[in-house]
Amino acid sequence: MSETELARELKTTLGATALEIRQPSRNNIFVTVRPEDVPAAAQTVWDGMKSRFAIVTGIDVPGGIELLYHFVFDDKHTIVTLKTLVAKPFPEIESITPVIPAAEWIEREVHDLLGVTFRHHPRPERLILADDWPEGVYPLRKEFKPKDPNE
Repeated sequence: MSETELARELKTTLGATALEIRQPSRNNIFVTVRPEDVPAAAQTVWDGMKSRFAIVTGIDVPGGIELLYHFVFDDKHTIVTLKTLVAKPFPEIESITPVIPAAEWIEREVHDLLGVTFRHHPRPERLILADDWPEGVYPLRKEFKPKDPNE
């Protein structure tokens, strides 16, 4: 697959912040960044390059929680994903909510389900888990074992 103009622009604009840029298809570009570089990279892609913030997803992988910040370039029909890895057992990263206010709820959801702490988040309270859900138990982590209803 040949590199698109958007991939070249990302290389130029993000510079050394982009540890790796992969384009597995014409409409998907993955940019790996260090956790400490996520807020600045997100601001660059969102505000500087005029993309639309879509969502953050998280995956429990060997070595930690992989966070994927998805941005859409509607005019180019392309999704750009900033990828980073935060270490378990206590994954944490700076919130992008001060830069992109629309990230507030999804960061709260990622915290509820995967236990990622988003530093400087304006409203770090629970979003989807019940108030009596046990602290430190995250239902989308691999080590989570639901209670057997027959016990």
